[in-house]
Amino acid sequence: MNSVVNIAAYRFVTLNDLESRRATLRARCRELDLKGTILLSPEGINLFLAGSREAIDAFVTELRAQSEFADLETKESVSDRQPFNRMLVRLKKEIIAFGVDGIDPRRETSRRLPAKELKAWLDEGRPVTLLDTRNDYEIDLGTFENAIPIKLDEFRKFPEAVADLPKEMKDQPVVSFCTGGIRCEKAAPFLEKAGFKDVYQLEGGILKYFEECGGAHYDGDCFVFDQRVGLDPELKETNAATCFACQTVLSREDSASDKYVPGKSCPHCFRTETESMALLIEERHEALRNITDPLPGSEPYENRRPIKVTGNFHQHRLLDFLEALKTIHSREDWLQICDVGRLLLEGRALNPDDIMNAGQIVTLVSPMTTEPDVNAAIKILHEDDAIVVLNKPAPLPMHPSGRFNRNTLQYFLDQVYHPLHVRPAHRLDANTSGIVLCAKSRAIARKLQPQFQTGEVAKTYLAKVQGQPRQDHFTCAAPISRYSTDIGARVIDPSGYPARTEFEVMERNDDETALLRIRTLTGRTNQIRVHLWHLSMPVCGDPLYLTGRKTGAQQTLTLHDEPMCLHATALEFLHPVTRRTMRFETPVNWIGSSTRRDQIQTS
Repeated sequence: MNSVVNIAAYRFVTLNDLESRRATLRARCRELDLKGTILLSPEGINLFLAGSREAIDAFVTELRAQSEFADLETKESVSDRQPFNRMLVRLKKEIIAFGVDGIDPRRETSRRLPAKELKAWLDEGRPVTLLDTRNDYEIDLGTFENAIPIKLDEFRKFPEAVADLPKEMKDQPVVSFCTGGIRCEKAAPFLEKAGFKDVYQLEGGILKYFEECGGAHYDGDCFVFDQRVGLDPELKETNAATCFACQTVLSREDSASDKYVPGKSCPHCFRTETESMALLIEERHEALRNITDPLPGSEPYENRRPIKVTGNFHQHRLLDFLEALKTIHSREDWLQICDVGRLLLEGRALNPDDIMNAGQIVTLVSPMTTEPDVNAAIKILHEDDAIVVLNKPAPLPMHPSGRFNRNTLQYFLDQVYHPLHVRPAHRLDANTSGIVLCAKSRAIARKLQPQFQTGEVAKTYLAKVQGQPRQDHFTCAAPISRYSTDIGARVIDPSGYPARTEFEVMERNDDETALLRIRTLTGRTNQIRVHLWHLSMPVCGDPLYLTGRKTGAQQTLTLHDEPMCLHATALEFLHPVTRRTMRFETPVNWIGSSTRRDQIQTS
């Protein structure tokens, strides 16, 4: 038995005190146990409500008692269930979004054509063009016979769609129509301004036509924006369904398809896992392009970098702590930075002799900071709910340090994935290109880290080196220092971290260089570069580890330098959720034409 009354109504009228009106309407709807949506704006009210007969009548009576809504007209239907989940009262700029200046139904509208008069016109075969101003997915459920669809996916695009209508329509009688009439309050006047000479709008829309004329000259049902989806000409709910994802109205065949997953997909929007990922990756690439053009750190900005005082510097002088950080700043630099008040603690400028406590956060303020340019051509290879796998270009630092803060991989990822904090599960040097595995949450990162610590992750690199090994296969197990030198280099140190790297010669070149395939069995800072430097075969283009076991003063290359020929070409690991083996490979871009690519396959 039908027990729920549904009403739709709107009124274009100047309204003020919108916040107060919203509070009053929200409270009254709650008292009457009404559900639906009320839109308030300076141009009027638009509402869709459902509840008991008594509650609806009480609400409409009280609303009409206000002078602004004295002549409010409603369209009514009944259902055997509540079609709305909650009650919303929202403030909007427009009660029907259109965004065109000069169209104001409070001052001027087109001629209204009553439903019965339209039916009489159609009965007698009067020449008239019926223009359906609704969205395409609404029209799919039903429309007037021989009506012309405006072809929209949102009403704001109506002006653009009008420009595509046949020019001869401008000299014909045109009747615009929509669900309840509100869209035509703006659409019809716009048609007149666009040069259409004889324009009408169907008064009350399709719902009023159904109420007064039934289904004559109409084919199908009328789409409504609630859980009923469609109403037939008797204003009764039909068995129509709509896809939550794409809003397409579904046929019986659509609803029976295995591609129809309520709340997720239907045959019209279903994509395979591969197709969905490809679309997502393209969206990520577009976001990366927007963020990195121009590079965010290459334009002057105020950089506020936090520095945490470690436990071993508790009750030490600030200057001693800063010197021990071994940054690009010298002792003299830190003294000057303090002199100009750029080191702050809770907003207070610090002095070099201030005594620090462990855990305090010192802020280094650097006004008009400009960072070196980097290579931002990041490519996403794979993304799912847990991980992101990407191909990092070079030069590109992974984390903020030294001269880099915003021009870093981490900063770019934070901008693209906000509010998620996507964390690289391992690291590559700024000058090393190749595959990086990232976790999309802290919990996933905790599942990935043990794989790196126990050596379950198989990492393969390609390197072009200066010099040619005698053996085709060799290993280096020299321990690597725990701390870096003043210029940031690591060295071989018998008391350092154990490290093991395996090398395979892929090609010996005429210029006394060699192409190596490399597997790391441990993960120490600069491990491959240090081991090759120790073996007197430094990586070609390495600015820090030079020939003759010398070290350079430069750490990160510029975009104008020749690339460092070290590339993380393959990565194999267990997916942290599915536990399936995942393997990714990427080619390098610094191998010359003399190198046969079939010789460097990583599988």
